[in-house]
Amino acid sequence: MPTSPGTRTAHPLEVIALFRRWPRSTARDLLYTLVWSSLLGVAVTIAIGTLTGRTAPLLPWLGMMLLTSNLIGFLIHGTLAALRLAAPHAYARRSRPVLLGQGVLIGACVVLGLTLAEVMFRGPDAVLRHPGKLGSLLPAGALVAVLMIAVLGIIARRQAREADAARQQEKIAEAGRLVAEARLRALQAQIEPHFLYNTLANVVGLIGPAPDQARHMLERLIDFLRASLAASRADHASVGAELDLAGAYLDVLAVRLGARLRYRIEADAACRNYAIAPMLVQPLVENAVMHGIEPKVEGGEIVLRAHCEGGVLCIEVGDDGAGLGLAPPRPGGGVGLANLRERLRSLYGKNAQVQLIENGSGGVTSRLLLPIAPDPSVPPSNPSVP
Repeated sequence: MPTSPGTRTAHPLEVIALFRRWPRSTARDLLYTLVWSSLLGVAVTIAIGTLTGRTAPLLPWLGMMLLTSNLIGFLIHGTLAALRLAAPHAYARRSRPVLLGQGVLIGACVVLGLTLAEVMFRGPDAVLRHPGKLGSLLPAGALVAVLMIAVLGIIARRQAREADAARQQEKIAEAGRLVAEARLRALQAQIEPHFLYNTLANVVGLIGPAPDQARHMLERLIDFLRASLAASRADHASVGAELDLAGAYLDVLAVRLGARLRYRIEADAACRNYAIAPMLVQPLVENAVMHGIEPKVEGGEIVLRAHCEGGVLCIEVGDDGAGLGLAPPRPGGGVGLANLRERLRSLYGKNAQVQLIENGSGGVTSRLLLPIAPDPSVPPSNPSVP
């Protein structure tokens, strides 16, 4: 039967699982009608030959039956297509009146098809001489209509079950995403208490001996808090905005840590406008400071890099600090990266990764691999991440 872009129309051949593998299209359904009608023609030929003991040559008889069955099949195909186009909403509801109307149309197509086949093979006189023969075809039309409606009903019920299962899976996935996002909002809304306390304490300490430094530190803290608040309320951010947020955070720490912290941000200009989910880079920067720079007496350097290759956005946060094996354990250590990985799974599925790479010269590089989305207003696409 025909397919529709607006309604999920079944074809009788889809009762066989093999034929559900190909996507619906007009060409596919026409081919399916040919296959379905031909199979029925072969089945009827075998059944009649077995029941009647017919000894006539097989090929001519089979050819007649194939022609007749395809004539009936394409009449039904075209009639139901016309019904669907004329009343798509009623056709999609599959109410009892609609099913009854379909059955009447299918039965009429069977009678018309058998009559046309009789005219083709025996000439119009065969019908004109026996006007009552049309009435004798009605049982055959009713039988085919009942069988067709039954098959379509079986397929419709299967489709309804599949649709219900798909909706349940979507609800479960959406619930999981909402839980992950709720956790993110809670994390985004929290400013590290020690970071905020230490920063304000440093500002107070610098007001007398170094007011310019105190002013700079307070301005950058305001920039960081403003950007953090905006990120906590946004669905999407740009790479540039995420790097600026990280820069404000590192600026504040650079005043507090002095010569113990140096940092650089190196980003391809083309990458700065790419869209990513907010607050993905900040946990990596905080991790580099907490586990790399602070445990090392002489401190070190943090380098942020962003570049694109093969449809994948790569953001790296590297440090030459204490490294994976030398950094002492910290309260909550590893929780930030675990939360980040969980969030990436909910947002990107298997298309995003976080990699931790120990540098040969010391320190660690955290690498974030994301599918590219060029505009912050557009959700990320899903190319595979290698």
